[in-house]
Amino acid sequence: MIIELARGPLSTQAGEWIHVLYWDGMRQAIAMVYGDVANRTEVLCRVHSSCITAHVFLSIECDCREQLEITMRYIAQQGAGVVIWLDQEGRANGMMAHIASQELKRQGLSQSAAYEKLGYPSDAREYLTAAEILQALQVKSIVVLTNNPNKIRVLRDAGLPLVEDSKRVQIKPTNALLEKQYRDKVAVDGHLIDHDSSE
Repeated sequence: MIIELARGPLSTQAGEWIHVLYWDGMRQAIAMVYGDVANRTEVLCRVHSSCITAHVFLSIECDCREQLEITMRYIAQQGAGVVIWLDQEGRANGMMAHIASQELKRQGLSQSAAYEKLGYPSDAREYLTAAEILQALQVKSIVVLTNNPNKIRVLRDAGLPLVEDSKRVQIKPTNALLEKQYRDKVAVDGHLIDHDSSE
């Protein structure tokens, strides 16, 4: 069960948002809310997990930072929506697993295969907290911003009120490392990604 700890306004490059801090009994989670979402259906929603290497250290080996920026700008353009940030580093396998996986990725393995070779799940993230946050925000149903069909299935299983499969947010790859990541997402993880762009 989540507890709201604090809320307040935040000025961002994507406009004025309200950020709400929650505690789920083990870790913090944040809802970034743009506009009026209470008692609304088909609210745009991105469920986004932490990625220190991209968000803090500007890594060019993944597109987590770009995904977050593009979805926040898109939500602001549309007038309302929610971004839920979950503390699930390394697909919830932790930072140690994430760092250890990098060398295996450079040897040609996908992110999923690298985690499995190290003895971790390919994806250990869970989304019950996200469902509880949407309930606390009184959101009736959501349109998920993602290209990952598996995430959509897991979100639905966690109780999030999805109204359609997804709305894709495209990012054009800018280097060879991202090009490979996108090919892996399609071939290994089944992501719905255009030939020259990604989630």
